[in-house]
Amino acid sequence: MFVWSKRLVTGLLAGFVLLIGLFLIQGEAESVSGLKIHTTRWMAVNYIGLLVWVFIWMFDQARVRGKNVLLWLVPFALAPLPTLMLFVLFLQRKVK
Repeated sequence: MFVWSKRLVTGLLAGFVLLIGLFLIQGEAESVSGLKIHTTRWMAVNYIGLLVWVFIWMFDQARVRGKNVLLWLVPFALAPLPTLMLFVLFLQRKVK
């Protein structure tokens, strides 16, 4: 399973730390607007990381069930939560 891969988790954590470090070096937290920018970047990095993790989970679940997850990529990028709900319902339907 890809979701529990140590290599994947290490890569995602390294990317997260790298982006946060880049944002800390780049940002100027001396003013109020600098703090807002830092907070927005922090939330964006966390959100993108969560989206990547959920899509990897979707890929893993589709692979186990023999389905194609790449069809779900564009809808997932546009509206992650409704797409995730539809994906779970799609995987739960009975195969004839």
